[in-house]
Amino acid sequence: MNPKEIIRRHHILNPELADHYFDKGLSTIAVPGHYNNWEWGSLSPGLQIKYPIVGFYKPMSNKLLDTYAKHHRAKFNTRLASIRETGITFDELATTPTAYIMASDQSPTNLKDCYWFDFLNHDTPWLHGPEKYARKYNLPVVYVDIQKVKRGFYELKMVLLTENPSTLPDGEITRLYAQHLEKSILQEPAYWLWSHKRWKHSRG
Repeated sequence: MNPKEIIRRHHILNPELADHYFDKGLSTIAVPGHYNNWEWGSLSPGLQIKYPIVGFYKPMSNKLLDTYAKHHRAKFNTRLASIRETGITFDELATTPTAYIMASDQSPTNLKDCYWFDFLNHDTPWLHGPEKYARKYNLPVVYVDIQKVKRGFYELKMVLLTENPSTLPDGEITRLYAQHLEKSILQEPAYWLWSHKRWKHSRG
């Protein structure tokens, strides 16, 4: 698709929310879920908001496929960074206003550092990365709600979770993210990526 078609099909309803922080020289962390069409999220934001985009992803074991995917996803002002280089990437861009996309509803492998909350009536572990870096750099965090309008067309609405992470109790940013994602899922359950196997771990 060309840029005009991408914007038409994956449209951000309130880009001014992100642009407000860009104009103030602040980076932001965007936390969508694997809900509806999240894949186009590596293409559309750089065409609709002022920020350069960094999307964190888990590299594929097949290097040829990984290179192919990076090439096609990293267009239109978007850079893909491995989740293994999250800390390095934040340090590198600490003085450059950047929008970081961190879809964090996968099942975590490190249960020692994760947060636990009730989610869809299950005790559920959550990745700690977005909260960790939001607190370290005191960055605004926004939830990205992706809703299907009709086949092939989606609308994205950004919801501010916090403007100042340092004022919130530990775990609150992650809890707010889980709360908003749960609300989205309950509206249309079929559009969430249930194959994440979110409940394969127990707190004990």
